[in-house]
Amino acid sequence: MSDKNTPAVAFIGLGSMGLGMAKNLLKHGHKVVGVDPSEAARKSFAEAGGTVAANPAEAAGTADVVIVAVVNDKQVEAVLFGDNGAVSALRKDGVVMQCATVPAAFSRALAERLGRTGHALLDAPMSGGRARAESGELTFMASGAAASFAAAESILAATSAKVFRLGDAPGIGSLVKTVNQLLAGVHIATAAEAVALAAKAGADTRVVYEVISASAGNSWMFGNRVPHMLDDDYSPLSAVEIFVKDLGLVLNTGHELRLPLPLAAAAHQLFLAAAGAGWGKLDDAAVVKVYEQAGDFKVSSPKR
Repeated sequence: MSDKNTPAVAFIGLGSMGLGMAKNLLKHGHKVVGVDPSEAARKSFAEAGGTVAANPAEAAGTADVVIVAVVNDKQVEAVLFGDNGAVSALRKDGVVMQCATVPAAFSRALAERLGRTGHALLDAPMSGGRARAESGELTFMASGAAASFAAAESILAATSAKVFRLGDAPGIGSLVKTVNQLLAGVHIATAAEAVALAAKAGADTRVVYEVISASAGNSWMFGNRVPHMLDDDYSPLSAVEIFVKDLGLVLNTGHELRLPLPLAAAAHQLFLAAAGAGWGKLDDAAVVKVYEQAGDFKVSSPKR
């Protein structure tokens, strides 16, 4: 067991956001053992001073806190409870800090399951993308017992600009993240539609971007994603497939509650169209390509 101010961490998922988080923990003095199927991710983490393990159980063997930053609930299940899963090796009273976007019901069930094995859950989905993960300025929507927050205090401090403590019941954090993803997905889709309309009508899309950025129609996603569209640069900082998954989660939650979510459904169809066209691994701003393909035009504009 490490000093309580810098708990030893097993970090499972060195992906778009996880790698930046893990590197920030190293910078703040944590011992971090990382796991990821990507050789490039493992190499980057090792070059930053991290230790690489062969599987989650090996990583968790010396950990106080296991951080899970994978894609979905199926992957969470696999890395925690599958072959060489982390829970089998995590010390009693150890904490699982679960950061993936998953259904709230899954988080509640996971907390109960971990309780039976002598472990605790901090339900801590995050927002901010790769850039804010790298700068240590993520937003966490977290819920869990006070002891779990205490165990993760230095981890949250090293990786976040804002931590919302939403209560002591796991599942609240995941529910709030679901609401966030509804807005994020719809905002990206509407930003793409607006810029596509401007381009098809013959407007200078860079001028339109400047005007909207200073007007009531602006949003955080408009400001962040439209420059990717204008530069025709879809290097993945997030990915189209992420919103296929996350908006699907949003819609499933609506189904469970018998609540219609027509805007989320329309945005989901747009991301599905982009993924179906082969753009699933590109940055999520590539959803604008659906409009470009339909109208045979480009939204990109040369920099002045």
